[in-house]
Amino acid sequence: MGKALFKNFNAVSSKAWKQKIQVDLNGADYNKTLIWTSNEGIAVKPFYHADEFKDFPEVTKSKATDWKICQSISVNNAKEANLKALDAINRGAENILFQIESEKISIEDLFQNINLNEISIDIKCSFLSEAFAENLSVITEKSVEKSKITLHNDIIGQLAKTGNWFTNLKDDHLKFEAIVKSTQQLSVDLSLYQNAGANIIQQLAYGLAHVNEYLNHFENNKDKSLNEAKVTFVIATGSNYFFEIAKIRALRLLWTTLASEYGINTDCRIIATPSKRNKTIYDYNVNMLRTTTECMSAILGGANVINNTAYDALFHKSNEFGERIARNQLLVLKHESYFDKVNNPADGAYYIESLTQQLAEKALLIFKDIEANGGFLRQLKEGIIQRKIKESAAKEQADFDTEKLVLLGTNKHPNMTDQMKNDLEISPFLKIKKRKTIIEPIIEKRLSEKLEIKRLNNE
Repeated sequence: MGKALFKNFNAVSSKAWKQKIQVDLNGADYNKTLIWTSNEGIAVKPFYHADEFKDFPEVTKSKATDWKICQSISVNNAKEANLKALDAINRGAENILFQIESEKISIEDLFQNINLNEISIDIKCSFLSEAFAENLSVITEKSVEKSKITLHNDIIGQLAKTGNWFTNLKDDHLKFEAIVKSTQQLSVDLSLYQNAGANIIQQLAYGLAHVNEYLNHFENNKDKSLNEAKVTFVIATGSNYFFEIAKIRALRLLWTTLASEYGINTDCRIIATPSKRNKTIYDYNVNMLRTTTECMSAILGGANVINNTAYDALFHKSNEFGERIARNQLLVLKHESYFDKVNNPADGAYYIESLTQQLAEKALLIFKDIEANGGFLRQLKEGIIQRKIKESAAKEQADFDTEKLVLLGTNKHPNMTDQMKNDLEISPFLKIKKRKTIIEPIIEKRLSEKLEIKRLNNE
């Protein structure tokens, strides 16, 4: 009956829809009234239609039914971190991200009683150590699939964030090559660019140029270590809901394109965490709403692992309540909102498909320009990447300052009775430490910092 009913109606073209809308506008300009332009230079239309596509995009490779709930744990004491991980797993965590400060941490103690065949582990170190990577491989190779343990190893990310290598260029590259050969893993952290204020196209382009430095290095050395390597991208998701969904899809598309050129594994793994840039200390409960929608974007976009952040992480030390709320947000999305029931839920949505294509195409143009002008490392050393990110961040900051970009409870409808001065366990503000660096580091900064400092001083 349904099929017969629809056959009685003629298809309506996008041109016909536009004409109907124009009539209803009673003389108002269609383009000025209903089309807005994003910071990425993308004109967003009021509707999208199938006839705007020459060819329909292919089905994406991501599987929303497989995304994992992550718990991030800072490791100062292996046994304490292990107990915390076991508790998080018992409460619903499916992935543990250990952030390790010291090479002396015992892997045996850290993994004690964790079922490594069911729980995936990510390890991010504040050091670069070939011996640590070898020790990790020895301990886990007999008891667990290699794919369940990921050791993050991003020396260019270290340079971009701190302005220095771990040791020096030569030593870092030698250790990096050995670790990649040992682990068959490569990780690239794009979250720095988002948290520093880069727009979405810049994030994608810089991420692609970033990983291409590694691919070029191994290609020039005729080293096949990356041919079957598992590549992990770490990203931060912002508040522009549909654009962030499209960003993750575009990242997969761009990686597939780049990896195909090198003849290596075109699959990648994506870990997403909410942006720091739009989080606030005043009316801090709104942070829960922000992180929820940002995690939703990540899930619908196809991220493999979602690492939520606590609503009070800016100004409180790590605490059980904040971490439980952050984890429960993901549990609600997965088990009560059914965000794990349909694969590729964004496929076929004309708006998201259009955004995906535009973001990927624009990012590819910037990537090609970077490569034509010496590559990502050279532009980092010359300060070009830093300058471009600062320009984008300044534009976004101006939007916040003029209330074009709204953070509810901070620059719009603030509760002026809020008192935060005595509730700051850690400083939520950018700290500048004078030290010698070989390049200008890319600095993360929140939009509301200046306003919050003013309010604190007036309390």
